[in-house]
Amino acid sequence: MPPRGSPVRRRSRRARRAARPRCGRGRAPGSRRAPYPGRRSRRRGRPRCPPRDGITPSAAGDGPPRPWHAACVQPVASVLYADERVVALAKPAGVSLATRRAEPGAAVARLLAALPDAERDANALDAGLRLVHRLDVGTSGVVLLARDEDAHRELVRAFAARRVGKAYLALVWGRPRPAEGCWTSPLGPDRSDRRRMRVDAAGRAAATGYLVAGRGPGVALVRLEPATGRTHQIRVHLAHAGHPVVGDDLYGGPRHRGVRDPALRRLLDPGHTLLHAWRVHLPATAAGPELIVTAPLPADFAAALAALGLAPPPEP
Repeated sequence: MPPRGSPVRRRSRRARRAARPRCGRGRAPGSRRAPYPGRRSRRRGRPRCPPRDGITPSAAGDGPPRPWHAACVQPVASVLYADERVVALAKPAGVSLATRRAEPGAAVARLLAALPDAERDANALDAGLRLVHRLDVGTSGVVLLARDEDAHRELVRAFAARRVGKAYLALVWGRPRPAEGCWTSPLGPDRSDRRRMRVDAAGRAAATGYLVAGRGPGVALVRLEPATGRTHQIRVHLAHAGHPVVGDDLYGGPRHRGVRDPALRRLLDPGHTLLHAWRVHLPATAAGPELIVTAPLPADFAAALAALGLAPPPEP
């Protein structure tokens, strides 16, 4: 047998790796371990062998089937409101609203793809919809769209003039003190990491009002009302205050924060931020009358609150 580290032995390892199947449940001859659904490829950063049905049978008495991997579960959107000019959808976490100049309708297409066919057809929703504002990929909640260019222009003006009321719910680590206040730290890009924003004295003005709506063991449910719409504004202000959003890998640092209960650890590691665009209050405009739209909490967010003995604040 060639000595360890020899070129012949390295070539043998490469040959075995090349023979390993990229998909399927089998084991390649000579491979040390079989690829399994959810295992990540070092090169591509995505599951190497996606499951055929997206779920795995659960153990007896362990509840309903669980997904192999968060990426294998198709997020589902829903229609909250629709008229002849404005549409409000409940965006699920995991749907990206980012767009490129070459693909201006990509975000709308992703939202429509996440809708059940029956809802899409019943409300006559098509690719002609125009996105009015955006949410981060890991944030769920209300998203407004316009059916025509005039309605889109009026709604964008209302957002730019800060006449649209927005309320978010977030499950955060720790307990913000005081229990009510407003963060006004200006924000700017983080030059060390292009994905992040940071508090910057030379940045753009930002204001986020907050109210602690409930407290649990090591966490708090916070209602937030941003007066401005900077990128990652709520997440950065919370992290800067020492209370990052649960599930926020970009700004949150270590996960679980000392939570020992395995079941609770799973609920507090949902694969996305527990940040929800709860309500949008749209004033009367040329696009239509005054409108208040509320999105119910996603199932994983609601389950985490129930396990912690918390409840969302009542609607005013």
